[in-house]
Amino acid sequence: MSEVTAIVCVYFILITAVAVIIGRRMNNSVAFFGNNLSVAMCVAIGAGEWMGGTSTTGVSEYGYKYGISGAWYTIANGIGILVLALFFARMFRRTGITTVSGIIGKYIGVKAGKVSGILILITLFAVGTSQMIALGTLGETLFHTSTAISILVGGTFVVLYTGIGGNIVIAKTNLIHIVVLVVGMTITALVSVRQLGWNMIATQLPASYFSMDSIGIPKVVSWIIASVLGACTAQAGLQPILCAKNEKVAVKASMIIAFIVAPLGIITALLGMVGRIWYPNLENPKLVLPMLLTSLNPVMSTIMMIALFSAVISTASPIILSCGTIIIKDMLTDIINFEKFDEGRRILFSRGATAISGLICMILAISLASGNTILDIVYFAYSIRGSLFIILLMGIINRRINELDAIIAMLMTATVSVFWIIYKTVTGNYPIHPFFSETYIAVLAALVSSIFLRFVRNKHGEHSRVCGEKGRRNA
Repeated sequence: MSEVTAIVCVYFILITAVAVIIGRRMNNSVAFFGNNLSVAMCVAIGAGEWMGGTSTTGVSEYGYKYGISGAWYTIANGIGILVLALFFARMFRRTGITTVSGIIGKYIGVKAGKVSGILILITLFAVGTSQMIALGTLGETLFHTSTAISILVGGTFVVLYTGIGGNIVIAKTNLIHIVVLVVGMTITALVSVRQLGWNMIATQLPASYFSMDSIGIPKVVSWIIASVLGACTAQAGLQPILCAKNEKVAVKASMIIAFIVAPLGIITALLGMVGRIWYPNLENPKLVLPMLLTSLNPVMSTIMMIALFSAVISTASPIILSCGTIIIKDMLTDIINFEKFDEGRRILFSRGATAISGLICMILAISLASGNTILDIVYFAYSIRGSLFIILLMGIINRRINELDAIIAMLMTATVSVFWIIYKTVTGNYPIHPFFSETYIAVLAALVSSIFLRFVRNKHGEHSRVCGEKGRRNA
């Protein structure tokens, strides 16, 4: 593996060099939060955020266990992004706001925006932590160091090059990551299938592995719902759309991202199916892609390892940047007036918020790397993301929605989602039905709580009005 290690190190050095060169040219705060991203830059950042560890190692695990239907994960993501492109990208970009919590604040109220910002920040830290753990796992496999050291080294690399130039650097380096990821995974899949032969794959695997519904319709529907709702409130994926040059760029970039992300799952699910033949008794299917590395020649192992690193890094960097954006744009607005800072202080605060966000993710990753807790946190993050969009949508449709009701609904949904996931972790099943996942309960809780609170408030208002009229008549 020495050749592979050397080439991966060269790749990291190349990415760092590109980041430094671009960062020197774009040494201003517009690089972090500016509304001037082109279609290519929006696509690079947005697609990179969606094509992370879950879309590669996660889907390959589903491919190992269920077959080609595991591809529904990225197909669902593509559907969600397409819905964003067709119905919301133009509207969101028109606001001129660069955070999801800021948009919620615009349509519902400032306090509701603050609460949603905290919840969104929690989801970003959860996903960012999962990417840091993935970096640690890959580093441990490649460099034979401890997971903690791998997280520190890999995380520091991501934080440094993200903090150099923000969106601009992420966009340019993600172009490299995405090309390496897509080309690398495609070549690996083609070579692996050719080595085995399609006839062997077709005969060695059950017929269900070639069906698009073998993973279960409820699971597919859950993914689609979570993706449609989540695509419209995923800060890291939505931020480049909010920072697009104009509405037309925002819509076009969203559509391109959808058609880039969706097919990736077919490739990674196919790799999982190949792994099922080579390693039929693998105890932990999550390791199917790393195990494939040992079965390929050094050239293919190198391509695949770089592709896996690219997938994780291309997601981790937008996540960390988005955390910093929310901290500065939403969380600290009552303490500091960022807009009145000179350019030097803006850059300093932008880089500082990015570094702090990355450090938090690294600390959490080191603490949680040895267990499965992070998976539960990520599931909670996805459910919250979808429920926030339900509440935002109600605010868009009905601008008279009460701010306090929206805040209570957010907190109630978060509480129910936490209970749902803890119950599943402890008992192995969801409280109501095996297929009624955290996605379903989060959406249902958001809808029911919002409607119920509005009903109670209207009833209370009607009761107060009647009592007032009676009082005036008696007087």
